[in-house]
Amino acid sequence: MRRHVPMLMMSVLALCAQVGAAQTPPSAEPEGEAQSSWHHVVGILQYLQADYPEALKSGSPTEMEEQRAFVQEAITTAQEIGPAARAFVPRMKDIQKRIDAGQDPEGVSRDCAALIEDLVLAGGLARSPHQVPELARGRELFAQACAACHGTTGDGQAPAAATMDPKPANFLDPRVMASLTPYKAFNTISFGVTGTAMPSFSTALTEKDRWALAFYVVSLRHRGATCQGEPAPVSLEKLATESDEALAAEYGVDAVPCLRTRPPKPDDEALLLSARTHVLEAMAHAKAGDPSAAKQALLTAYLAGVEPVEPLLRARSPGLVAEIEQAVLRMRVAIDQRSPHVKDEGRELISLIDRARRSGGKTTVLGVALMAFVILLREGFEALVVIAALLAVLKRMKAEQQARVVHAGWATALVAGGVAFIFGQQLLTGANREWVEGVVALIAVGMLLYAALWLNARANMSAFMKELRGRMEGALGGGSLIGLFFISFSAVGRETFETALFLQGLSIDSSAGTVYGALAGLLCLTGLVILVSRVGYRLPMKLLFNISTGVLFATAVMLLGKGLHALQEVGAVPIAPIPMIRVDVLGVFPDAYSLVPQLLLALSPLAWSGVKKLRGRSATRASGAVSGTPH
Repeated sequence: MRRHVPMLMMSVLALCAQVGAAQTPPSAEPEGEAQSSWHHVVGILQYLQADYPEALKSGSPTEMEEQRAFVQEAITTAQEIGPAARAFVPRMKDIQKRIDAGQDPEGVSRDCAALIEDLVLAGGLARSPHQVPELARGRELFAQACAACHGTTGDGQAPAAATMDPKPANFLDPRVMASLTPYKAFNTISFGVTGTAMPSFSTALTEKDRWALAFYVVSLRHRGATCQGEPAPVSLEKLATESDEALAAEYGVDAVPCLRTRPPKPDDEALLLSARTHVLEAMAHAKAGDPSAAKQALLTAYLAGVEPVEPLLRARSPGLVAEIEQAVLRMRVAIDQRSPHVKDEGRELISLIDRARRSGGKTTVLGVALMAFVILLREGFEALVVIAALLAVLKRMKAEQQARVVHAGWATALVAGGVAFIFGQQLLTGANREWVEGVVALIAVGMLLYAALWLNARANMSAFMKELRGRMEGALGGGSLIGLFFISFSAVGRETFETALFLQGLSIDSSAGTVYGALAGLLCLTGLVILVSRVGYRLPMKLLFNISTGVLFATAVMLLGKGLHALQEVGAVPIAPIPMIRVDVLGVFPDAYSLVPQLLLALSPLAWSGVKKLRGRSATRASGAVSGTPH
């Protein structure tokens, strides 16, 4: 009967663990008590999810009594964990009512699955090992501890099996193994099952060994299968939490043996696992009353673990990147305020990192090319608007020498971006990238404001305009040439640095796709430059000046927000979250330290206009008083 499958597996694993415990030194890596309890609740619900429908179908009073005992144990354990887990007790009691009444097997199974996902999120639980499991170690443990009762091949036909009731499960049976995941096996080994022969071995076996044994058990029926080429790039999170059936549905039946017997080693997931570890360290430091160490660990988690793979994550799931950034900032605020919610914020951040890990896997060449094209176009357009505005004005004013300075500025920025792309891993990772983005953005703000003010001044000086029409040079003073160069360089520089890092990250998936997409983006940008320039040259002078001034000023407001946000991410600027929407493309973030300066800058033209009107009225009154003109 299929109902006995989980129980049989648990019994066999219990025997394996009992023997293994005698040969494994007690230097186990103990999990935190709270984390262990969260995993325990999840393990019970996993058992109910799979076993309750079959127990109800069997009509056995004994089996149904076991189900009732399991759900009560889950409720009791959740209540003991504390408020965070206690919030889920009403849902567990709803499941308990149906189990007590012997009703709704499909609904109970479905609700258990949903509850498991929510518990993992709330508890910040890791459902996979911190590194690729050592299957050789799993094989060694299995041979030493499990073969006597389970059989050397895992078929459950060892001589000792004849004396067992129930019989050991056949780990080679596709029906038995189709729905089993390494995470379920890990929880069974770790916590056992109350009222069965399966005790807890969370202290007898190290966490690393439990994961090795769990992965090896799931791989047993694939031993000896032919594996063609490299296995598909699948994250450890997905390998640990998905069954063979699920993997076959996504990657094909032929790919499953390779995934189970030769787990891939994705570099991006290793970095995310490192980030996860540092977040846990931050939580521990905060709990110990050391906010400085907690903030440093959190900063390391983001800069050393998340930032290096952000281009890939942004290409695969842009919304998830924003969620991670916001979670990091919320946790930092909680640490600064010594809030008791640091643990909750940390758990949420860990769950987001685990979601990022599940999103792993290489993209096709065409997919990478499309991502590179969109990134180049998006980043390049911001710089294009500024450069096109400057060139259009200078062309109309026939200041061709100054136009060459603008060209030299953005061309130099492109060269710098190329160097950054070639040496991107060394130059633009972690804090280096955020510092470059932040500082360059703030420099660009100053330069763009200078350009906007200069254009506005020239638009209102008719005498100067007449002079420009008569002279090919002299549009700007000698000292302004350097200013024009840096305006052009800084406007393009930040975008090229950021684009270089994005393309560097995409090249991990496909170098060819990155090159093709970047070239297509450059061609498109070139066409836009020509189009905008030609249209711009035909605009009326006054309108052209006004539009250019507005564009430069709006760009400065946007870059001010982005620059301050980048500096916040390296801890150089404080954080003060406020409830509002986030618009990355406009540099608008829900934080007072970035938003207030943006608002002040955006409103400054109105304030300046008001001041000029007041001065004008005062001057008029003064003139009237002198001449005796009545008012």
